[in-house]
Amino acid sequence: MESFKAYRIFSENDRVAGRVVDARLEELSAGEVVFRAAYSSVNYKDALAATGTGGRIIKAFPRIGGIDAAGTVISSADPRLKAGDEVICTSYEFGVGHDGGYSQVCRVPANWIVPLPKGLTLHEAGSLGVAGYTAGLAVELLELNGMAPSRGNVLVNGATGGVATLAIDMLARLGYRVVAVTGKDAEHGFLKKLGAAEVLSRHQLELGTRPLEKPLWAAAFDSVGGDQLAWLIRTMQPEGVIASFGNAGGIEFKATVLPFILRGVRLIGVDSGYTPMPLRRKIWGRLAADLRPRHFADIVSAITLEELPAYFEKMLKGQIKGRAVIKL
Repeated sequence: MESFKAYRIFSENDRVAGRVVDARLEELSAGEVVFRAAYSSVNYKDALAATGTGGRIIKAFPRIGGIDAAGTVISSADPRLKAGDEVICTSYEFGVGHDGGYSQVCRVPANWIVPLPKGLTLHEAGSLGVAGYTAGLAVELLELNGMAPSRGNVLVNGATGGVATLAIDMLARLGYRVVAVTGKDAEHGFLKKLGAAEVLSRHQLELGTRPLEKPLWAAAFDSVGGDQLAWLIRTMQPEGVIASFGNAGGIEFKATVLPFILRGVRLIGVDSGYTPMPLRRKIWGRLAADLRPRHFADIVSAITLEELPAYFEKMLKGQIKGRAVIKL
């Protein structure tokens, strides 16, 4: 096989950074399945890993980045997959402990592969990536814990981020009344176009300090953590459910047990990295059906491998909205 383009991340002179290189198949991490990647996306974890921000995420350098990709199988040593199959690979060690999706050719363990479900194109699957999967998994887990449109308002914070924008679209499609919270006051119209019934400015939130505040939300999707998560816990309705999947506002929060023991609030962690495969395939099936976003064109923008460093910088500064997809 001829060489192909990939975005490889290096640790040089105590600095983590990446660049586009010519790579060869024999250089890639081991795996039973080789596929030609059509699309990959940019996730917050990708930006952290590729810049060394917030600790060492990549386990050994150099490493091809990218924690998701969608493409077509070239060859497979596993009988469950054959050349020509369209597939998705996300999470596990992809792009962290194993060469990832920012590459025109990927080689991965067969057990990491999800067949592309009917109803999704490779472009759509690549645009969804880990963010879309996380949003879908959060919906599934909260529904299993009683979330329903009849229960009341669903809050989504960090609302212009990748997971949040997709979650707003999915929830609105399912009939939920979504209240979005954002610090980007210029993006209220964008969020309403995706399906938010109401948009609150983060700058005008009154977080309060009492262990129990006025009950406002039947469910919440938290991509922020920190003080906003503490506020959510205090303001949930009885039997309210919170999905926690992000830490843009910090990894620590202060809370009491009172919302949990007096209102039955449930805080549910959403780990998209190591979901058991039967559930993973179920979520991707839903992403192709009842959770399929209606506003891909509004949420997703296209960039190239060469544009990744600039995009990472903007993402870490909170200057992006929606999703970026890389056509490989």
